[in-house]
Amino acid sequence: MSKHRARSAYDSHAAPRGATRVCDHPECVAAGEHRAPKSRGTLNEYWWFCLDHVREYNRAWDYYAGMSTDQIEAEVRRDTTWQRPSWPMGKWAAQEKYLRDRVLHGFSFEFGPDPSKSRDEEKAHRRHHARTVEEEALAVLDLAPPVDFPAIKTRYRALAKRYHPDANGGDKAAEEKLKEINLAYNTLKACYAG
Repeated sequence: MSKHRARSAYDSHAAPRGATRVCDHPECVAAGEHRAPKSRGTLNEYWWFCLDHVREYNRAWDYYAGMSTDQIEAEVRRDTTWQRPSWPMGKWAAQEKYLRDRVLHGFSFEFGPDPSKSRDEEKAHRRHHARTVEEEALAVLDLAPPVDFPAIKTRYRALAKRYHPDANGGDKAAEEKLKEINLAYNTLKACYAG
């Protein structure tokens, strides 16, 4: 494909090779070598100006002319994502994924625990299917999304009191469980309180 053809495919207003385009400014006969969009609505259609007139055009160009403040704000927000849709990232996406997994794997369609499983089987199932660090931490504290930080803190205090070595006569298993609970709490604290 020749250079001329590639440019023609991109710009329908390209001058033929060797031909000189005249400036689109009225009464100007200089070569129109510099393009400028015709309007906000037709950014792919161009005026062709000489250097002096393209500078004049650019000084007067206001992309947002005729738009209200709200329309300008909406346009700027769309431009921050290259005018493409965006989706939430971080903890909310993980919580939504966790909830969807729970509905499909282990919850009845009434959004309650599966009645065919015991509480211990339900806990084991939740731990087994936890995929993110946040989901694993929630499973350690025996919590499921949606949950807020005060609920996490309340659950942590109850479990810390229950598994504290002083309350269990120095039992090593309780001490290891408390370490796991502390780690889970610190993970969730970073996700929810920060």
